[in-house]
Amino acid sequence: MYDKDKIDLIVKQVVDNVKNANSGNISLSLALALTEKVKQKASEMGVKAVIAVADAGANTISLQSMDGAYIASADIAVNKAFTVVSLKMPTKNLASLAAPGGSLYGIQFTNGGKIVIFGGGVPLYSKDGRIIGGIGISGGSADQDTALGDYAAEIFKTLI
Repeated sequence: MYDKDKIDLIVKQVVDNVKNANSGNISLSLALALTEKVKQKASEMGVKAVIAVADAGANTISLQSMDGAYIASADIAVNKAFTVVSLKMPTKNLASLAAPGGSLYGIQFTNGGKIVIFGGGVPLYSKDGRIIGGIGISGGSADQDTALGDYAAEIFKTLI
């Protein structure tokens, strides 16, 4: 379904660009390369995902929907990417913090309802540990979205 050679070429171009960049922000080409890798993995898992990538300011720079993905997943993916950049943590960490009695109880009702408290969103870090963006993935179960988010974080390390 996905052309491995095409993906590898895109990744190589991104790696070359990133080596010379020091903007403190994720580039569109890097976001697209990461998205291609995540779509490939989602396809292998049988998940029809929507993948959103946000920059360091939590602005969406890329949004892609696999064929047959849920319509609602687009908004959820964008909000997951917003959440991880805004709160500087994976969305999977928020469930317990936002539960009754948790230190962030009710946080999902702030920011115009854009805070997501279940898995599938992860911050993206530069080599020196700064958050330069975030990715939000929606379309599978919470466990599948979390697995794809964790995969994205690991793959991102190899791309920069």
